[in-house]
This record gives sequence, structure tokens and C-alpha cells, in this order.
Amino acid sequence: MELTHQDGEGRVKMVDIGGKEPSMRVATAFSSMFAGEEAVGLLKNGELAKGDAWAASRVAAIMAAKKTSDFIPLTHPIRLDSVRIDLFSIGKDRIACFATARAFDRTGVEMEAMVAASTAMLNMYDMVKGVDKGARLEQTMLVRKTGGKSGDWMAAEAQCGRIEKLAISKSKGTPKDPCDEAVLKVNYGFENDAHAGDWHRQVSLLGVESIEKMRSKGLDVDFGSFAENVATSGVCLYELPIGTLIWCEGGVVMQVTQIGKECHTRCAVYYKAGDCVMPREGIFTIVLAGGSLKSGENFVTLNPACASL
Repeated sequence: MELTHQDGEGRVKMVDIGGKEPSMRVATAFSSMFAGEEAVGLLKNGELAKGDAWAASRVAAIMAAKKTSDFIPLTHPIRLDSVRIDLFSIGKDRIACFATARAFDRTGVEMEAMVAASTAMLNMYDMVKGVDKGARLEQTMLVRKTGGKSGDWMAAEAQCGRIEKLAISKSKGTPKDPCDEAVLKVNYGFENDAHAGDWHRQVSLLGVESIEKMRSKGLDVDFGSFAENVATSGVCLYELPIGTLIWCEGGVVMQVTQIGKECHTRCAVYYKAGDCVMPREGIFTIVLAGGSLKSGENFVTLNPACASL
């Protein structure tokens, strides 16, 4: 086997990428840490003695991504086009980060993404260690990468899908009105949606594959007909484990809290078709990181088992 980072005499070398054609490279990494309930509570309330840990950690991560070749000796200096850092808390005692690096270059940006994600957590430790020195980093991993000679790659614990349509409604018990963009708020759900609130079913999702099942039965249904907030494609939603993280490219992060639901009364869809797919194949989430969500946006699911959540 030829060793790419050694010369013919066994000496460490830097791979020559001068003859390679530049292409778009994108990589997303994940990192998490246990910070303890007291520290996370202070962090959420903006009461840490050291100040705004979210902002400081985001800046630290971006700076680290740009300096990756200074830390990892055989990597190449890369002209990064962008670095996105999405920080959020999970439950009462954990903090996590998705970091995405993009560059039009001759080599990949996997290391830049992982350095950014882990540095965000290291800076978080520095911010909370005065509260709990037992805080600890749990894991840093590459979630996905695109571009380059080896092509696209996805971690075994992850899947990639697409947001097809959004829908909100101002009152419960009615179909939702489809839209192409809406705003999600942390621990609440979609703005102006009747089902949003501080509970475990803030956002409902249903796969277009499930909607097509009902259409195949002759039912005239559209996005929002099953009272779902988000229609997706590419991922079998109802097979996702409880606790799965859903990271959207625009920065929204959700966590799966429930698969399906019990319908105590039959809805209009059931009476028309003799069946309704939402109770079996719809899922529900809470919002960990808010922002604007758009139709056509890609998302990545990450199994919680890989992150010790």
C-alpha cells in the first residue's frame, strides 16, 4: 500500500496538490460536551461570569478553522469561502455544535470543519469551567463531506434529506396553509403556528413518501393536509430513533421527541380515505436552534447514539 504522506525513504511529506483542479468542497462536523445542569442553566440565561459564551465560542471556532494548517502539520492552507457555526444546548446538561466549512480549492475541508467544531466546545469549556471543572468534551466527528476525487461521504449514523414544503395554521384541528419559508423559535416551534409552544411536540414532520401513500388511495391531499409543519423527502422519518438531531443547512436544529401519535378522534382525512398516515408515520420535534427554514433546504439527521446524548 502506498503511503501518501511518506516519501520513498519513509520520511513524512506534505502531499503535492498542485496538479489537481479546484472544485467546491464542503464538510460538516459535530462536537458535543457535557457541561452540567448549573452551567447550562447559566448559559441559557446569559448569566455566565465570563460573558457571552455563544458569541465567544462561535468566533473561536471560525478563527480556528482558518488556522487549521497551523495545528495539523500535513494539512494545506486553504482559502475558506465560509465557516458556519451552529451552537445549541441539548437537554439540561449538554452543549453541542455543527460546524460547516466551504471552499473552492484543490483539497478537502474535513479537518477545518472538525477543528472548528472541537474548538467551539473547548472554548465553551473555558467559559464554564469556573462553574463546573467536571465539564468534558464527549465526541467530535465528521458528519458528511462533498466534492473531491473520493466524492460524497456520509457518516453511518447520519442521513441526508430535503425540506420540500412548510405549513402553518392559526388554529388547531384544521389543515395547515403551505408556505416556502417560516421562522422557528427555540423551545417553541414555528411563529404564528397554533401547535407551537413549550412542550414536546413543537414541530410536526411528515415525509412526502407518506403523503404519496394517501394519494395512491385516491385522496386529494396536499402539503399541510395532515397538519404537518414540514414535509420532507429522502429520509424515512418514522424509523429515526427518539433523540435524533436534525440539522438544517440554514442553521435550524431540531430533536426528535415522538414518533407518531394516538388520534382520539377521527379527522376529516380519515373519513375521506378510511385511513390516515400521520398517526403512524409522522414525527414530532422540539427546536434546539432557531432561525429561518426554507423549502428546498437540505438537512442532515444524526443518530444520538454516536454523540452519547
